Amino acid sequence: MYEIELKFCVPEFTQVNLDKQVRTKTATQQRLAAYYFDTADRALAKAGMALRVRFENGNWVQTLKTAGDGVAKRGEFNQIRDLAPDADATTIRPDLTVFDDPNAKAALERVMALADLDGALKLQYLTDVTRTQRCIKKNASQIELAYDVGTVAKGTSNADDADDQRALHELEFELLSGDASDLIEVAKVWCKRHKLYLSTVTKAERGGLLLAGKRYPAATKADLSQLNFASDISQFAFLQHVVNNCLVQILPNASAIADGSPDGNHVHQLRVGIRRLRTALKTFKNFTDAIDPNWILVLKHTFSLLGEYRDREILQIKTQPMLAAQGAPHVEWTFDGIDVLPIDAVRANDFQIVLLELIKFTHLPAPADSPAALSAVRKKLKKLFKKIAIASEHYATLDTDQQHDVRKDLKTLRYVSEFAAPLFANQSKDKGKAKDTAKGKKNAKLAAFLQYLEPAQDLLGEYNDNVVGQEHYAARAATDPNALFAVGWFSGRQAESAARCAVGLQDIKNAPVFW
Repeated sequence: MYEIELKFCVPEFTQVNLDKQVRTKTATQQRLAAYYFDTADRALAKAGMALRVRFENGNWVQTLKTAGDGVAKRGEFNQIRDLAPDADATTIRPDLTVFDDPNAKAALERVMALADLDGALKLQYLTDVTRTQRCIKKNASQIELAYDVGTVAKGTSNADDADDQRALHELEFELLSGDASDLIEVAKVWCKRHKLYLSTVTKAERGGLLLAGKRYPAATKADLSQLNFASDISQFAFLQHVVNNCLVQILPNASAIADGSPDGNHVHQLRVGIRRLRTALKTFKNFTDAIDPNWILVLKHTFSLLGEYRDREILQIKTQPMLAAQGAPHVEWTFDGIDVLPIDAVRANDFQIVLLELIKFTHLPAPADSPAALSAVRKKLKKLFKKIAIASEHYATLDTDQQHDVRKDLKTLRYVSEFAAPLFANQSKDKGKAKDTAKGKKNAKLAAFLQYLEPAQDLLGEYNDNVVGQEHYAARAATDPNALFAVGWFSGRQAESAARCAVGLQDIKNAPVFW
């Protein structure tokens, strides 16, 4: 079975007030001690699964969680175990044979033969939380609200060693019955009231990070292998798949930044995800009237705020070292003076609410009268391709703003091509069925097409970085004469760089289109 739930982190300043709001007369409270098992090389975690044994409601329950849609949906299989109430880490062992759902056993066997897996499982980490929970009714839906406060600790944890455990303050909303839209609406109310921010890090993942000595997961890139659908899919359902795929990239990076990650890769990949999403919403806006114009406005504003931070980082780690290698004097670049840091941009309530509304959109039922997507997407691809071909003829003569527009058009063509590839890869007589493709590998026709786009995109990206760099160094030159070297260096190479971009763009006209 699948569960639909949303998890939020609770900022310290609102924890007391939120606890009061959760702890009503109808609320119940219990202590949940959970023991998580995996192989030494964490084979289950690598497969997107978690196996635990937890004492809850007077019983020991063994649970297997499997990967879902990457956003709010996840597989969950539960089985009551006949264990003594006072069982502990020394006596608790998982029993893989107790699962009566064949889907649970099949998921485990894809990792390893059950007998081998059973022998390889070891206690990895444990959680000890106090859960306060109550049910909320919204229309005909029942939603469970659970506020967990406690710790995640290593399986060999010393209770007094702070390095062996991490604190937990999480609020979860789970749809027990009814409509996912009601779940989202309830979550939005609490998010606004208590300034919550979405978290994609499960307790199992927090345990894995603890074992690895890390605070945050690695940045998440776009995963096109998860984007697969039949060629006769409707326009509405097509856009839902695309939005979900963008969210699978956006949410983990936003979650890490909101938790305090200083890693610029999270900022970069979040911006890529937002750019992909904005491209989809603008390009396919006529596929449905369910798109709220405010989504694009908030996404654009957040993208811009993150961009200021990203520009400074590029100056630090790329531009200044490159100039230094050319003999330029040192110019110090810091993040001082940035009005809104990434953590504040991502935690902002308007951004969090838009993320929730986008999740809601992916769970809406597709209208029966939504037309097929294929022909409309083909027209958009042809139009974009022609636009790039025309621009390639006179790119070097365009002004900076016009050149930047061409770069954006090229990215749009790239993203729309990636979104659309399954439509054309899965054309067959077997309507309504999506062909399986090798996980992690691009469709062959798309890959051949992108071989022509990617070099030009790299050239235009480098050119844009240099234009942005020149603007920053020119502004700095008013107070720091060391910046004048960079201004002259960039100016002397601008025409040559533009000409190289023009050549790269001309090659795109020879690309083997796949539509």
